[in-house]
Amino acid sequence: MDIKKHTVRLKSFIMECRRVLKITRKPNRDEFKTIVKASALGMAIVGLLGFVIVMAKQLLLPPLV
Repeated sequence: MDIKKHTVRLKSFIMECRRVLKITRKPNRDEFKTIVKASALGMAIVGLLGFVIVMAKQLLLPPLV
């Protein structure tokens, strides 16, 4: 393994992380509420989809005994 190559990649990764952290900011209350609502809606949709799939499987396929 080339230690120098890995060191350069690690340094580049750290510099990129620092750059991203410098431009990020804390969301205000309205932005936070919007993010929470969108996340909750997404989780509800995924949960409902999983529920429908399980119910359809139970109704359509005979139980394995």
